[in-house]
Amino acid sequence: MFRTILRPFSKLFEFHARSHYRMERHSMALTVGIIIAAGIGGIVEIAPLFTIDETVEAAPDMRLYTPLEQAGRDIYIREGCYACHSQMIRTLRDEVERYGPYSLAVESQYDHPMLWGSKRTGPDLARLGDKYSDDWQVRHLVDPRALVPESVMPHYAALLDTPLETASLPGRLAALRAVGVPYSDEMIAAAAEDAAGQAQPDNVRADGVFERYGDDTAVRYFDGRRDRVTEMDALVAYLQILGKLTDLPQQLTLAEE
Repeated sequence: MFRTILRPFSKLFEFHARSHYRMERHSMALTVGIIIAAGIGGIVEIAPLFTIDETVEAAPDMRLYTPLEQAGRDIYIREGCYACHSQMIRTLRDEVERYGPYSLAVESQYDHPMLWGSKRTGPDLARLGDKYSDDWQVRHLVDPRALVPESVMPHYAALLDTPLETASLPGRLAALRAVGVPYSDEMIAAAAEDAAGQAQPDNVRADGVFERYGDDTAVRYFDGRRDRVTEMDALVAYLQILGKLTDLPQQLTLAEE
């Protein structure tokens, strides 16, 4: 019975194998086949770009990552956090109810690389910003199981004692501008000072952060230490801004209700 059912497929596979073998024996035919296959794949990838203005939302209030937040994002990538945490909430009801408004394309327009992900050993972080206090974030990073007993996340206590390297920040912001992130010359020149100023609110450099990135920018001792700016400051600053670069997702959710 099964042989009868599979006989047409068997003949099809044999025909495909013979055709492929004949093509491999003729280099020109194989070359043409490769060009056609690559062309189809290219069209599939490129075609959506022609409608990008219609598919990417406009967010006039969209703001840039500060140098401290960008440094935290780089640490997040360096430590491999994206391997266990996604940053994209799908439109499925259970995801929206658990994590918040579904993710919009415009929220990632300044992300290089994008960190959408599909692996969720840990929860999605797209709406993590200000969900927990800075102190909670620090304690969780230092000893995850002290707050979440079932957690399998490694600890990152070393970040609390590692001074943040800021000398390379102007160059990093300049590189991001080269790929479309609209950092100004002033932002790039003051990147190192702004990173220090955002994590030390009593420092005169904090005023420059507000001037360049807006009055709503979070300026505080993210890791609770006043003596120096650490990698923990940067990572917590980044985690606390996730989902807060624009209010558009929340606005669209209210409009749909």
